[in-house]
Formats: sequence, structure tokens, C-alpha cells
Amino acid sequence: MLRPLLLFLSLLVATACVAGGDTPARDQSSRGLRIGILFDNVPSAPGFETAWGFAAVIEGLEQTLLFDTGGDGERLLRNMERMGIDPGQIDAVFLSHIHGDHIRGLHRFLRRNPEVTVFMPASFPSDLQAAARRSGAAVVLIVAAQKLFQGAYSSGPLGRAPEEQSLILDTEEGLVIVTGCAHPGIVDIVQGAMQRHGKTVRLLLGGFHLLRQSEPRIRHTIDKLKALGVAQVVPSHCTGDRATALFRDAWGEDFLDGGCGAVIEIAL
Repeated sequence: MLRPLLLFLSLLVATACVAGGDTPARDQSSRGLRIGILFDNVPSAPGFETAWGFAAVIEGLEQTLLFDTGGDGERLLRNMERMGIDPGQIDAVFLSHIHGDHIRGLHRFLRRNPEVTVFMPASFPSDLQAAARRSGAAVVLIVAAQKLFQGAYSSGPLGRAPEEQSLILDTEEGLVIVTGCAHPGIVDIVQGAMQRHGKTVRLLLGGFHLLRQSEPRIRHTIDKLKALGVAQVVPSHCTGDRATALFRDAWGEDFLDGGCGAVIEIAL
């Protein structure tokens, strides 16, 4: 029973890159998106603590957004510090789905910064919703695809058991999609986002839920995403080592390493 509060792409002149080793200093004057992986079972940069789960911080939007909160709030906050992220600078939290490895860090995070908006699927337990409100957060329940703020959208809760929402960032050069575990199916998520926004996918990042899939199934998924024109991929978390290797082979230089401590920068 979950306890309450257990959450150089190259296209024209755009670039996206992953930083390894020491995390680079952030240039707040540059115009672009910066996605830092704060919580992941896949290692990347040294000095970051890994554990099963996922969380990422997205900067460069109208609001600084924390996507999921991993499975351990203390570890999340230590990794934030390592990346130079001040919890107090987070404006909003986006919770993809109810599984503990994506939401357990929320309670500890809200103790550091309760003055945020939390976007969660409406199917989340009422006691968890109430606990978030008691902490001081503003809770927005997502029931369908919608705009969150300028440039940021929810796919709406998709699938069932669990329902899951993905984050869609609408840029001039295409969509950036961030997934927690892609339980509803990574191909369906991409197709839905493309249909709704009328754009191709510039970057697809997160857990692709292929860990226990057969190699033929993984290859079929890759073929579908290739056919849809997904430009770059950053698979991690529940994607699995074999699937990640196959994505690397399929995308070549357009495959970006994710994992805990990785930083993906996307020029706008």
C-alpha cells in the first residue's frame, strides 16, 4: 500500500548534447532546454547516486519543471545538489504514474519546496492528493490531454493499471517527449502526440518499458519509431540493456546516453 505522497539534436540549426563527467555550469542566458536526469537506475555521470526509478529536471521553459521524483527523496535531493539544482527554484512537479519508484520522493521534496504546482493523473489516490495539498502545493488533476503552461503539455492519462501521462514539449523544430515508464506503449504515446500537435518528434527521452520484451518485439518497436520519424532517442530506466543497445545501433549518432547525472541540452 503506497503511503501518501510516496512522485545535439541536429535539426536545422538546433543542437542537443549529453554532458558526462563533471556537470557543466548552467548558462541561464542561453535560450534552450536543459534536461538533467536526477534519478535513474542507469549510471552516467560520476558522483550521482543510482537507484531504481526516474526523475528529471527541465529548465528553459516558462516554468522549471521536475518530472517525477524517483523512489527516494533524500537521494533525489542529494543528486539535485550535485547537479547544482536548488529545490526552491522548481515551479512545478509532473507525476507520470502512481508507481512508487516515480513518486516516493515527492514528500521529501515538498518539505524543501511546498510552493509548487503538482500535475498528477486524476486517478491518483485521494489521500495522496490531500497530502500534497496539506503540504502547501497546488494540485492539478489531469483527466485528458491539456496545456500545462507555455510550451508544455500533458498527453493526458493513457492506458490502464496504471494510467500514465507523458510530458510533451512543443518546440519550433518538433516535439520533445519525456516518458516515465511508457506503460501505455511508447509507439502509441508518440503517435498520439504527433497527431495532437501536428509535428514530428525531435527527441524521445525516458523509460520505454522494454526490459522484459523479446528481441523481435523490441526490433518491431524500433522499426515503428523509425517509421514515425523520431529524430533522436535517450532511452533509460526500464528500457533495459538489450533494448538500449539496439536503439544505439538503430539511431547511431542520434542516440544520446541518458542515465543518472546525464544532461541533455537542446538549442531553440
